[in-house]
Amino acid sequence: METKPPLPPFTAESAAQKVRMAEDAWNSRDADRVVQVYTHDTRWRNRAEFPVGREQVHGFLVRKWQRELDYRLIKELWAFTGNRIAVRFAYEWHDDSGQWFRSYGNENWEFNEQGLMQRRFASINDLPIAEGDRLFFWPLGRRPDDHAGLSDLGL
Repeated sequence: METKPPLPPFTAESAAQKVRMAEDAWNSRDADRVVQVYTHDTRWRNRAEFPVGREQVHGFLVRKWQRELDYRLIKELWAFTGNRIAVRFAYEWHDDSGQWFRSYGNENWEFNEQGLMQRRFASINDLPIAEGDRLFFWPLGRRPDDHAGLSDLGL
């Protein structure tokens, strides 16, 4: 049976590890990699989209990263209990016209016993920003360990 440690029930340490692993995967912008941490019948709410199952989530992610260019994400653990984790996040990206955005949001995650995410509820707001207001400058991919997190950046 497929498992994705750390497994619930979560501790502060294992929940923070799960959040960082999710951040790293999403910063890869690799839909094939990202969908592997979700159950085959995962259920999402992301803005006005409600994908169900890995195939729909995969399509959602491909479209997302075609539209949200130079995507860089920071996630932070907000709360956890049992098999659930609450996360807050911010990410920066630009559209094909060069307009930069910082997107802020919260996610609620629920995991099965194997550590796969079975439900994800995301609420997201997009704020247009000037290029000079950007805060996330690491090379595309994983955020370096010494880069400031959301709280350190005052976000």
